[in-house]
Amino acid sequence: MNAHIDHQIIKQNGKPVFVVIPYDDYVDIMEGTGSRPDEEVTLPHEVVKLSTLGGLSLVRAWREHLGLTQGEVARRMGISQPAYARIENKDTQPRIATCKRLAEALGIAWDQLTD
Repeated sequence: MNAHIDHQIIKQNGKPVFVVIPYDDYVDIMEGTGSRPDEEVTLPHEVVKLSTLGGLSLVRAWREHLGLTQGEVARRMGISQPAYARIENKDTQPRIATCKRLAEALGIAWDQLTD
């Protein structure tokens, strides 16, 4: 049985208290790859400006916005500065696991690093 099962919301006194979702959706969310339609991802105006008007990668825009050096972010991530510089390259699309480590180093939510 591979039919898609819709999410089910269980209410108590008219307020949502539980949601039942398909197991695959649960696994995606727990691994950080699922979408969370109830949460809006926001970015500071300065980060958007640096990324779009300045032509910087989103990763670099965040780092510059936070006033950090490549070396500092690399140290926080436990990697070398050249390895970090490759992550910051505009043509690089970091994996989700890398985004999570980077977000922790920057003190932001990981989904703020994805396009």
